[in-house]
Amino acid sequence: MKTLKDAKVGETVTVARLHGEGPVKRRIMDMGITKGVQIYVRKVAPLGDPMELNVRGYELSVRKADAEMIELA
Repeated sequence: MKTLKDAKVGETVTVARLHGEGPVKRRIMDMGITKGVQIYVRKVAPLGDPMELNVRGYELSVRKADAEMIELA
């Protein structure tokens, strides 16, 4: 299972599924990350946390822990 945490800089990936429970999953969905959406990985900080993404035309930073909950197609 490949997650967003495994995606490389410059890669465009598609979300297959979201893991997590209740408020955590809801927060990820509120950021615009839902099944089928494409995500472009812009930058990753030196220690891998956070990741800077381009989702639905806007820039977003997510923590490594949140990126692990996003399964890719």
